[in-house]
Parts: sequence; C-alpha cells; structure tokens
Amino acid sequence: MKKSIKIAALSFVLGFLVLSAQAQQKFGHINSSDLLQSMPEMKVADAAFQTYAKAKQSALEQMDAERQKKIVSYQEKYKSLSEANKETLGKELETLGKEIQDMEKRITDTEQKSQEELNAKRSEMYQPVFEKAEKAVKAVAKEKGYAYVFDVSQPGVVYFDGGDDIIEVVKAKLAAAAAAVVTPAPTAAPAPAKAPAAPAKKK
Repeated sequence: MKKSIKIAALSFVLGFLVLSAQAQQKFGHINSSDLLQSMPEMKVADAAFQTYAKAKQSALEQMDAERQKKIVSYQEKYKSLSEANKETLGKELETLGKEIQDMEKRITDTEQKSQEELNAKRSEMYQPVFEKAEKAVKAVAKEKGYAYVFDVSQPGVVYFDGGDDIIEVVKAKLAAAAAAVVTPAPTAAPAPAKAPAAPAKKK
C-alpha cells in the first residue's frame, strides 16, 4: 500500500515538473508568406524575376513564330504540288520539312534550358530574401525567449490556439536593420593638418 502511494506521489511530482517546464516555454507563430510579401527586397526580387522570365518567354515566342511561318510556307507549297513540278518542288518541301523539324528540336532544347536557367535565377534572387527573413525570425525568437516559433503558412500547421504572433516584431527588426544600412554612423572628422615647422635660422 505504502509502495503504491509512493509511486503515485512520484508520478504526480514528475507530472508537475513536466507541466512547469512546459509553462515556462514561450510559443510564437508567424505567417512567413505575409512576412516575405511585406519585405521591399521581395518586391525587388519579384520585379527582377518577372523581367527575366518575360525575356526568356519572348525569345521562345519569336522562335515559334519563325516555325509557324515555315509551316505556312510548307502548306502553301504543298497545295501547288503537281506532276509537272514534283521534282523541283518536292526538294523544296523536303528542305522545308527538315528545317521545321530542326526548329522544333531547337525550341524544345531552348525550353528545357530556359527552365533550368529560370530555376537557377529564382534561387539566386529569392534565397537571400528567405535567409534574411529567417535570420530576423531567429533573432526575435532568441531575444524574446521563444522555445518554438511555428510557421502558420505551412500545410503542416492545421490548428493553433495561443502563443504570440511575432510578425510585427520581426518586421520592426527588419526595418531597423534596413535603416541602419541606409543611415551609417557618422565618422569622426579628420584631425587638422599640422603647420610646417619654420626653417632653422643660419648662424
């Protein structure tokens, strides 16, 4: 009986310690999507990436327009094909057909290369923004003593109740960091130059 009471008491103490530890931990949450969209760096990256992507798309559209012209030319020549011009026109059609096939292959290759270049450019432009946001979140979490910060924009978070929304604090930290870069600390004025020493008098 006494043994059972001791075990129950020990379980209660352990449970209390766990609850106390949990109570001491602070939980925060943030919507990373909203945070990123509020950053000026994200808007700059968006604009630059759209310009880059449009240039790639324009080049592909130009290649496809040339291909369409050759297809129309092939179709028109084919309509006028007869026994009388079969030998001459047949060679032209064969040449056009090969050119169309070559262009289609070049377009496919260019599309694949463009997609690879877009992926690389996307990483190049956006990764620094992601890293800056992550660094700010970690800094705020450390300063405010949060044990966990959950990203509520992620699919894995289906429900949350309680905790602190730290997005405004993170925005303020990012704004302060940006202001520090724009307004550097004043430098000390240079010391006035010493006047040259007077030449020694001849004896």
